[in-house]
Amino acid sequence: MSSTILIIDDEAPIREVLSGILSDEGFQPLSAPSAEEGLTILAEQDVHLVLLDIWLPGMDGIAALEKIKQDGNDVPVIMISGHGTIETAVQATRIGAFDFIEKPLSYDKIILAINQGLRVARLERENKLLRESKPTGSTSAIIGDSAVVNHLRLQIERVAPTDASVLILGGHGTGKELVAQAIHSQSDRSESPMVEVNCAAIPEELIESELFGYEQGAFTGADKAKKGKFDQANGSTLFLDEIGDMSLKSQAKVLRILQERKFERVGGAKTIEVDVRILAATNKNLEQEIEEGNFRADLFYRLNVVPIQLPDLKERLEDIPTLVASFLEQFRAKGLGEKRFAGDALSMLIQHPWPGNIRELRNMVERLMIMIPGELITAKDVAIFLNPGAFQPLTGSFEAGYSHLAFKDARKQFEHDYLKKKLEENEGNVSRTAENIGMERSHLHKKVKALGIKV
Repeated sequence: MSSTILIIDDEAPIREVLSGILSDEGFQPLSAPSAEEGLTILAEQDVHLVLLDIWLPGMDGIAALEKIKQDGNDVPVIMISGHGTIETAVQATRIGAFDFIEKPLSYDKIILAINQGLRVARLERENKLLRESKPTGSTSAIIGDSAVVNHLRLQIERVAPTDASVLILGGHGTGKELVAQAIHSQSDRSESPMVEVNCAAIPEELIESELFGYEQGAFTGADKAKKGKFDQANGSTLFLDEIGDMSLKSQAKVLRILQERKFERVGGAKTIEVDVRILAATNKNLEQEIEEGNFRADLFYRLNVVPIQLPDLKERLEDIPTLVASFLEQFRAKGLGEKRFAGDALSMLIQHPWPGNIRELRNMVERLMIMIPGELITAKDVAIFLNPGAFQPLTGSFEAGYSHLAFKDARKQFEHDYLKKKLEENEGNVSRTAENIGMERSHLHKKVKALGIKV
């Protein structure tokens, strides 16, 4: 079913032209000459997006936008104006406008903004419905509602009640520790805390005493006996994080425990029997490590009873709105204040590849909450932090170049300078430039042509 777009503008020619363009693009247009009539249509019909003029007879666009948001309607609203100012644009975005477009209208930009607004609204709507229908349980800590995340929850729910060893595979920042905790909390061992060991953080000469403990006098400084992690995890779960970094010598001892369920402390002769469930995680390709002689094949097969592969964030971009909302709530609780992302800012996050996965996204949200002074985080704010150096501070040369221009002319000049610079950085490659700055290739191509930039 095509999306319904409501046009609220007092100029009949603009309503007619927009209606024609929207129809050609496959949308269902509705129109109203005033805010009052538009609000009536919005209350009576299922509208997916609103194009709202600021200057209207009677109730103006800003007041209408406030009314829409006060009524709890989450329909995306794109403001249009022939007399736009920075103050008006900021005010509209703070109230909740998805985007702000100036007249004379660029119809390519309108279609692009409409598609982005509909996409973000659809994702937020689907996430809300899925969150409301999500069953309670420890897997609720795993945020997201994409197909890959729902499959991950199903795997956890199936393997958790068993005592099978689980090998959790995934890149840095994908949430391996969170998955291990979810498996433990749904198991029969959940009454005891899960014991964690980061194998990459412990020096090779210390990892044996850390894992297996030591007896008094085992080495200089061992003035009393100490339990190791296997001892501490008896009857519970031991999570061996970054197990691909464990030495071959330690791997041999871990293999023995998995086979025999017993070990000796460093410097001791007494055999200690334990009942420990092993969860292991790594970002390495263990089969390749085996070929290179860095990992024992027999230990790999013991650990790899149930493998769980975690997706990179780029494979679940539709989860970003939900993740961002969760991070905002977490940082709000830590006293970082009330913040929200503008629609185009959220859209820019969705388009970013996130090589550092969820951890990188979380760090970005925290950085923006700390560094952005206002309540609203805009697309420009996101662009500055995603591409440091893409924007220059307000220097004298900036003022000399833009301060004497009207808003519309300054914006056009800035777009020219910015896009020219980004194209030069990407050696004139339009596709690569579009990907780097978060813009559709076709839209960038038209923009370059309109601004007279030579590629």
